[in-house]
Amino acid sequence: MVTQRVAFRIPPSVGKVLSAVEETAESTKLWCGAAAAMASLGGWRGRKAAVNGLAALVLAQLISNGLCKQVADRPRPPKEWFPHDEVDDRPDSSSFPSGHTAAAVAFTAAAAPAWPAAATACALPTAMVALERVQSGSHYPTDVAAGAAIGLASAWLTRRSLGLILRRWLI
Repeated sequence: MVTQRVAFRIPPSVGKVLSAVEETAESTKLWCGAAAAMASLGGWRGRKAAVNGLAALVLAQLISNGLCKQVADRPRPPKEWFPHDEVDDRPDSSSFPSGHTAAAVAFTAAAAPAWPAAATACALPTAMVALERVQSGSHYPTDVAAGAAIGLASAWLTRRSLGLILRRWLI
């Protein structure tokens, strides 16, 4: 099983780094901090990237946690599959989809067109959050893949709708 292989192949030292990044991303703290840095350091481009990223993040959270987790009541992977005690700290909500991954991917993908360099800097923590969700025992790989798809769709919808709104204001 892929979930077990990920959990057993990641060395404990790497697992600790992944957990630290995920903890920073908990409750969207990492992405709000990234948005604040973008807005303060990036001029108009940074402000646009921050607004796009945060709007997409909110939409991804609403879809993944507000809708999908309520409809899909998938249990978390079995605790005995994991060689560490992190599995005891996972949430009780549905495993499907990964809301953390949805938020991370949404923020990064929505910010990228406005400020590619800043979004590139967000890509590594985004990937680390996604990997950590499987490594920690919180999600199956398919949960993370679905979260990533929700994040990409949210970024696309956000950029499209914000563009339409701004065009109407400017005309």
